[in-house]
Amino acid sequence: MQYYLEFFVAGLGLVLLLWEAFASPKKKATLALVGAAGLTAAFIALLFTSCSTCNAEVPSWMARFYSNEGYALFFKGFALLSTILVLLMSFDFQQIINKYTSPDGSDANAGEFYCLPIFACAGLMWMASATDLVSIFVSLELVTIAFYVMVAFMRRNVGSLEAGVKYLILGALSTGFLVYGIAWLYGTTGTTNIASMGTPESSTGLLFGLALIIVALGFKVGAAPMQLWIPDVYQGAPTPITAFLSVASKAAGFGVAITILRPFLTSESTQSNVALILVVMAAATLLYGNLAALAQSNFKRLLAYSSIAHAGFLLLGLATGNFSSVLVYLAIYLLMTFAAFYVLGLIRCEDDSDEISALNGLYKRNPLLALALTVIMAAMAGVPLTAGFIGKLYMFAAAIDNVDTVSWFVIAIAFLGAAAGFYYYFKIIKAIYWYEPSKTEAMSIPIITKAALIVLTLALLVLGVYPAPLEALVSTPL
Repeated sequence: MQYYLEFFVAGLGLVLLLWEAFASPKKKATLALVGAAGLTAAFIALLFTSCSTCNAEVPSWMARFYSNEGYALFFKGFALLSTILVLLMSFDFQQIINKYTSPDGSDANAGEFYCLPIFACAGLMWMASATDLVSIFVSLELVTIAFYVMVAFMRRNVGSLEAGVKYLILGALSTGFLVYGIAWLYGTTGTTNIASMGTPESSTGLLFGLALIIVALGFKVGAAPMQLWIPDVYQGAPTPITAFLSVASKAAGFGVAITILRPFLTSESTQSNVALILVVMAAATLLYGNLAALAQSNFKRLLAYSSIAHAGFLLLGLATGNFSSVLVYLAIYLLMTFAAFYVLGLIRCEDDSDEISALNGLYKRNPLLALALTVIMAAMAGVPLTAGFIGKLYMFAAAIDNVDTVSWFVIAIAFLGAAAGFYYYFKIIKAIYWYEPSKTEAMSIPIITKAALIVLTLALLVLGVYPAPLEALVSTPL
């Protein structure tokens, strides 16, 4: 019955949308809490799913396009957990949403904002189980269309509208690359079903189609050469949606990349060419993300460039064919990034600013929040005894074990990128403790944000000392 989870999630989104349209709850943000509760139920059901029987229950009419093998369940859980965190963050972010959606600052026009992430979640879950290029494309478009609306949802904010237009135009361009790449693969292999491709033989048409698909997926994960949209879109979008884009959309992109590229990374005739493309992209992404982040003074924009840098590390793991290292890094990235965006959302609501200067003297306004943000930034930089260090350790170990594929030159670039991260992440810590605050009043933390920060920060510390749960999480063989 596991294949019903996606239908349940999509149905939950429809029910909430109808409730918002016809019953009109007194407080529209209630939709976020109800949606989070429904997704939590789906997540619990997923935890009791057994990989040994899940495919046997898939109906024959779905079997060609759908499978729960390999890491599909991991990415489904990832999508559900990410969406739950986004909806909870949206509840505490409602005053900003209301401010930029209604002339009077009411929540009259904000209802759809709490429903659309659920439809995106359904698309992300279908992407995780898609085994055919056609089903991958359809589920990807469901996610992308939902994001088009969510990014530009604060329609009274010029930055949000600009972000929406940029995302729409470049998203359409990446879709063109994807469709054209799928057409080339179909023309050279005679099928759109990935399992039916068998062991592909290298040819100019096949490699050209793969290159087009990799470029399109590079847009989804924020990798060079399709990364230029990220800083402006991340800065202009509502903070919960920025977090959603940064974590869930990126993870889904890598999930699809594993599904599509796995046969080509294991075939002797195509492995070297595909790995070369990924390694070059990883090197360019690492350089761009880390170097551009050095000069940033806006916290949200810094996290955008940081997201590009993390995509570079993930591409490095993907090129080696060590998919377990990619999943470990993604799990840690979820914890770090959502924790950072919870703090960013709180600062935006309290001080109406995304600038790093808004964090000046934070330890005087709320010492516990300052401590949590210090741990989060240390984890992102890869300081030992934090989960971020474990993630980077996995990536460097995978790269060194496959140095013939990656090359020492690219490993050196990754090392320099990690070193650069210490500078721009510790710039946040410097602002927290080095400078005097512009406001003297204490900063209060809403209960949902406080609970999320406590759980996420403790997880970063515990997993940094005891990473066994991460290893168990991704132990399922492909």
